[in-house]
Amino acid sequence: MTQVMGAVDWAAMLAIIGAMDEEIELLLAELREREDLTRPGVTLHRGVLDGVPVLLTRGGIGKVNAAMTTTHLLTAGATRVIFTGVAGGVQPGLRVGDIVVSTDLVQHDVDVTALGYEPGTVPGEPPAWPADERLRALALAAAGEVKGVRVLEGRVASGDQFVASREGAQRLHDLFGAACAEMEGAAVAQVCAKAGVPFVVIRSVSDTADHDAQVDYRSFMPLVARHAKQVVRGMLARLTAGA
Repeated sequence: MTQVMGAVDWAAMLAIIGAMDEEIELLLAELREREDLTRPGVTLHRGVLDGVPVLLTRGGIGKVNAAMTTTHLLTAGATRVIFTGVAGGVQPGLRVGDIVVSTDLVQHDVDVTALGYEPGTVPGEPPAWPADERLRALALAAAGEVKGVRVLEGRVASGDQFVASREGAQRLHDLFGAACAEMEGAAVAQVCAKAGVPFVVIRSVSDTADHDAQVDYRSFMPLVARHAKQVVRGMLARLTAGA
């Protein structure tokens, strides 16, 4: 842990975001030297995990909440961002509990095709936002230690929709080449990319984004929350060791 005169140096912090309380509560319980920082619409929990100064927060559901929260984190001093949580698996073969590490992210619910843009492209923005290579490598290594699950890199498709049909999942896979679908990651990616801040999104599959999505999601949330904790802690250990 970097220290200055016996105190934590908060000048460069790693931000960890989950959309829901369940996605961060296991990490929050182990946060040391905790201080809660109130910002409009969100509370940032500043502290130390495994020797690493961090900002940990529940960002809320949806792209607007994710963008707002990420902006607050960067303003508070975050220099790297990890988004962790659950997603619906849309790539064939993914099972509940499997882990997807983002190669890049796209907003699947953006449609300006009437003006000649490709599906998912925000005018004036790139069609997708690539995740940081080093953070990806750390996430893959840490996720590889989670027993009994498949780990893969892939595109994460974000939209303000809960995809719960086979047709919807198939569309995202066919049109965008997405591995999984969720509601926040691409907004985090867009804000970080504009600020030049490295980021990665790590998603545990809580359902298969089909007609059983609601049942799977509620049943397996505790499992994927444990996986998220293990991956993040594994990344922090590697950061502390200088990996």
